[in-house]
Amino acid sequence: MTKSITKVKYLLIGNSAGGIGAAEAIRQVDKRGALAIVSDEPYPAYSRPLISEYLAGECSLERMLFRPADFYEKNKIHTFLGSKVERLDIDAHTIRLDNGRGIAWEKLLVATGGLPIVPQIEGIEKKGVFTFTTLEDAKAIGHYLDGATRAVVIGGGLIGISVTEALVKRDIKVSVVEAKERILNTMLDEEASAREEATLREAGVSIVTGRTVAKINSEEKTTSSVTLDDGRKVPCDLVIVAIGVRPRSEIVSDIGIKINRGIVVDCRMATSSADVYACGDVAEAYDFIHGENRLNPLWPNAYLGGRVAGFNMAGVRTEYQGGLAMSSLKYFGLDVVSVGIVIPPDDSYEVISNIYDDNYRKIILKDGLVVGMVFMGNIEKSGIVYSLIKDRVNVNSFKQALVACDFGLLSLPEERWRPHLEIPTSGVILEVVSVKQAEEIVAGE
Repeated sequence: MTKSITKVKYLLIGNSAGGIGAAEAIRQVDKRGALAIVSDEPYPAYSRPLISEYLAGECSLERMLFRPADFYEKNKIHTFLGSKVERLDIDAHTIRLDNGRGIAWEKLLVATGGLPIVPQIEGIEKKGVFTFTTLEDAKAIGHYLDGATRAVVIGGGLIGISVTEALVKRDIKVSVVEAKERILNTMLDEEASAREEATLREAGVSIVTGRTVAKINSEEKTTSSVTLDDGRKVPCDLVIVAIGVRPRSEIVSDIGIKINRGIVVDCRMATSSADVYACGDVAEAYDFIHGENRLNPLWPNAYLGGRVAGFNMAGVRTEYQGGLAMSSLKYFGLDVVSVGIVIPPDDSYEVISNIYDDNYRKIILKDGLVVGMVFMGNIEKSGIVYSLIKDRVNVNSFKQALVACDFGLLSLPEERWRPHLEIPTSGVILEVVSVKQAEEIVAGE
């Protein structure tokens, strides 16, 4: 039974990158419209990519905050933190929370993110088995480490390698078990993956590829080892399940909103239901490299998608130009940038690469356009290549320069670099023109 009803103009379910991006865009347009954020996590918005640093003891909760502590108050945002949505009624434009409270809304954003994929493994319910996607996960693992010396990480993707590095920094001996033949297989090609694996092994990490965990064993209900599908046993004090995430779309699964792998949205981040938007890990949004809607569960895509949704919710028509798979990481001191398609699906793609010193560069082209890249080691100029991908520049006349050891802004044709003398030359450039245009429209009002 609903205790009370709070009426708002804008309701955002989700308090991470997408929800904050939407809130900021709404407040640029509408300073007074009632705005509320609901999240089942009790914390202010924090940077999820930093949970590994938190576990490693290198980052405090205060430094993890995505926005200042007074962000909600300054932006007149009513928060329902630590509250779970039990029911969403599209027709009535209401939600009911697990504490019995109700919220009536005019415009709704679903930015619920993803949930960790937990496979059906015998013993998965044992004490000492964790996932690693939230601050609560990091806290729980940290508390469990007292007296622990060995861990098994199931999954050699971004989440798995991230928690592995944090555990190694806590003096835990880690064994990574990856079902595929190599680690980071969705974002790196064979060369880059092999280099990353060598770096992990040098740091003392054991890596088992092409195998799965068949059973988690325990002594007195506490994890003691895992049994692989070939019968081998790997001793451990804890297990981290890190094989990926799935869209957290349950709250809209039975109310008629179009869902494929995630909630399907158009270029305005609008769903198939009027007044309902979605963004971030839960949404299938346009990928301009593949030319279709895809899941791209990445922090920058979530934030920019949230801003597009927020502007549209507040009445400023804004289009999402598209995201793409993109990762910039540094595990065990090795810098890597991976963008777009890194393994060509057929021979219609062209690949150029270069290995020099301890650096590796690879560019993938399709009809003269850069559709993917891997930079490893020296990634300083990766932002320039990203801008070529984003701007859909034909690079046929200078493509070999992109992987040269002395590549830089002046390697491009003059007509390309002269208007962009202020382009940063470190990191990955993140820019969505349509959002900038929306901001200019708002500023001019």
